[in-house]
Amino acid sequence: MAFLIRGAHVVDPQVGLDKVQDVLIEGKVVAAVADALEAPEGATIIDGAGKYLVPGLVDMHVHFRDPGFEHKETIATGSRAAAHGGFTDVATMPNTDPVTDTGAEVRYQIDTAHRVGLVHVRPMGALTRDEKGESLAEIGDMVMEGAAAFSDDGHGVQSAGMMKTCMAYVSQFDRVVCAHCEVESLSGKGVVNSGRTATRLGMFGWPPFAEELEIYRDIELSRSTGCALHICHISTAKGLELVRSAKAEGLRVTCEVTPHHLFLCEDDITDAYNTNLKMNPPLRTAEDAAAMRAGLLDGTIDCVVTDHAPHAAHEKDCEWEIAYFGCVGLETSLPLMLANMVLPGKMSWQRLVEVMAINPRQLLRLKPVRVEAGSAADLTLIDPRRVVHVTPDYLVGKSKNSAFLGLTLMGCATDVFMDGRRTLVDGTVVS
Repeated sequence: MAFLIRGAHVVDPQVGLDKVQDVLIEGKVVAAVADALEAPEGATIIDGAGKYLVPGLVDMHVHFRDPGFEHKETIATGSRAAAHGGFTDVATMPNTDPVTDTGAEVRYQIDTAHRVGLVHVRPMGALTRDEKGESLAEIGDMVMEGAAAFSDDGHGVQSAGMMKTCMAYVSQFDRVVCAHCEVESLSGKGVVNSGRTATRLGMFGWPPFAEELEIYRDIELSRSTGCALHICHISTAKGLELVRSAKAEGLRVTCEVTPHHLFLCEDDITDAYNTNLKMNPPLRTAEDAAAMRAGLLDGTIDCVVTDHAPHAAHEKDCEWEIAYFGCVGLETSLPLMLANMVLPGKMSWQRLVEVMAINPRQLLRLKPVRVEAGSAADLTLIDPRRVVHVTPDYLVGKSKNSAFLGLTLMGCATDVFMDGRRTLVDGTVVS
């Protein structure tokens, strides 16, 4: 099937495009990009006036909970949320049940996602068996089945020696180790950031150096092994400075940030005890959040990810101490970035494309997607003027635990093309 997107503002720094163009999609590829194109017979014409067309968005940190926790999310429902949010690719974390620590679990996710047909699912494999931090998982087997990267996300690998073994092994396969940085003997029973909020609300605090100490450790292990290291959901200014210094040295170190660590802080946690604000790592100080935004703009932070963490209602509608960590984020990530960064003029469209499309593909060792003839037709069309009301009804995934419920935002994806198929049509996910 052919589609002609007419008169959209195309932004793709990879090919130097930042202007209004027509884009023709035929089959699974971009067939032509030009100032004016004739529509082939039978092509569907899409009016792109006032909209932006970019390479398909990629979220390299999501939890689809499948297999094992399908009451929270499935590959099918998570794929719907991803397409609704404007994404063509997502990397799923391995803390499923069973843990994704062999090639069979990787293949299950890829095959299931292919049958659903809404987004490319790029599974991450576990570093250690059952994510217990004791012995190596089947790294080579998972690479052969399509694992995009490796992580024990959900908790850090506590043994430095085990982490060094993991990194030395993964480095042989040209894959990146994605590190959840948390020294559990320091984070302990913490459920909020150590400091004013913990004191004010009378809850156990989670010190920033529980994250920073492991960031430092894993950077040194990257130096020792030569393995590419990616710091997951970075949240503290000091941790970011450690990454900045490592990059200045030329080490293979990158990092990511979530919208909730960019745009929320511990001050947003009130005596209403909204458990949708309970995160791992926790919301830090306003100064930390400001440092995250600055790091995103200056290039220290490479990617924006959601850490999409769906939970059933009963797992959140309870006391703060026993509520599960995390929030859903696939459907609010782009609107939050547009409303808070791009539309106010703080961030360019080019930088948005870098951190939400180009850099994640590079880190996951995926083939580049460009808005040029011959490239895969994985594209996102964005309307910066469309209003988004973040309500439970707006969220099409299985769980509704968004930290941003009640907000009104400006800008979102209206159409998504995955392998040349239109998976999002004027804001509605294709059945």
